[in-house]
Amino acid sequence: MSSRSEAIQRAETYFDSGAFLSDLARLVAIPTESQEPSQKPQLMRYLKEEIQPLLTRLGFKTHIFENPDPAGGPFLFGNRIEDPNLPTILTYGHGDVIRGQAGQWQGDLEPFKLAEDGDRVYGRGTADNKCQHLINLQALGCLLQEKKQLGFNCKVIIETSEETGSAGLQEFFEEQKDMLAADVLIASDGPRLQADTPTIFTGARGGKSFTLQVNLREGANHSGNWGGLLADPAIILANAIASIVDIRGQIQIPAWRPNSLTPDIRKALKDLPVGDKRGPALSENWGEEGLTPAERVFGWNSFAVLAMKSGVPEAPVNAIDGYAFAVCQLRYVVGTDVENILPALRVHLDANGFSDVEIRQEDRGFFRATRLSPDNPWVKMVSASLEETSGKKPHMLPNLAGSLPNECFSETLGLPTVWVPHSYAGCSQHAPNEHILKPVARDALRNMTALFWDISENGTPT
Repeated sequence: MSSRSEAIQRAETYFDSGAFLSDLARLVAIPTESQEPSQKPQLMRYLKEEIQPLLTRLGFKTHIFENPDPAGGPFLFGNRIEDPNLPTILTYGHGDVIRGQAGQWQGDLEPFKLAEDGDRVYGRGTADNKCQHLINLQALGCLLQEKKQLGFNCKVIIETSEETGSAGLQEFFEEQKDMLAADVLIASDGPRLQADTPTIFTGARGGKSFTLQVNLREGANHSGNWGGLLADPAIILANAIASIVDIRGQIQIPAWRPNSLTPDIRKALKDLPVGDKRGPALSENWGEEGLTPAERVFGWNSFAVLAMKSGVPEAPVNAIDGYAFAVCQLRYVVGTDVENILPALRVHLDANGFSDVEIRQEDRGFFRATRLSPDNPWVKMVSASLEETSGKKPHMLPNLAGSLPNECFSETLGLPTVWVPHSYAGCSQHAPNEHILKPVARDALRNMTALFWDISENGTPT
């Protein structure tokens, strides 16, 4: 007779045999760089050559859809309906990755060649998101091997444009609401709070990217002959940025300061660990005063400069450039007026004498902030299952510190959303040397296999 422990043992065997890393190596080897238009054929290749055959082996019916937005890549939908009266789980992943950044990785590491070094497994997409959706799909496989059926209905949606703002995802979901109908989203993206303890989050911070630019004149002029006579765009821009936040990064625009750090959110964030010994050390005297580190990153807004340039940094000359720009971003929580982010910035800059600073919204999409109550029955059930399997009480977050397209599931489809991340904070996501930790991946595979077992046995939580 099949059992929960035997299903978990199947997951352990799959990982310990090396089969998991072998499967992951094939996924990583496909350079699905959605930010590079020339790599668009690789997005379809990923779906057709890897994910579609995997779902077919698991008994799913599959179909690949073109994106309604020509800027986006294709979608793969799969479903396995065992009984219309059973609960339906929707899961999600994204097959695209950011640019590989070849030549910037340490030693002889290559972005699209899986490499092991102790507990670390390197490769672009290992953490974000190929490893994560591979774990969830193979956990379904372990359950099927053990029980020969899921005991619930399952739908899978894999997109290929998440790293460019999930172009077309909202439109696709609106067009396909009936096809995507489910009882809950259970999916994985982002990092655990700490590598050795499961994490659950039920929403995400939103993200708004924009460019600040100062364009005063064509070309550059000799800094000796014109210094003190010509306004310097870089200095103007630096001062404009310094007016947005103070010396410790505290936001100075009232409309950018959220109203949602309520007592219940503070209670949820109380005592949550932030940072990981494997990741960078937290900066002292940085962020909003009076808030704990957890409140700053999960309950508050943060402003960042992603890139900044004037002149030719790689080959400076004695000249004052006529142009400077900075790509900036506001990460925001529920309680922020999204439509007023850029208008409030315009008012602030003008009021502080920076009318020469232009604001240009980035073409890439952005995600809105979302949250779900930790008292939701699905959240409680997932938490209890993870605790039973791992022996540790999961860290519970009202929202991820980063951003992802959760609003498509929570708002468009009207689903409770439960995210169980399988990476960790020091994984170098979106940077050279991206990697996963073997112990985290193995633990996640065990946890998800057991979670799906529990749903199979217990049905919809009440």
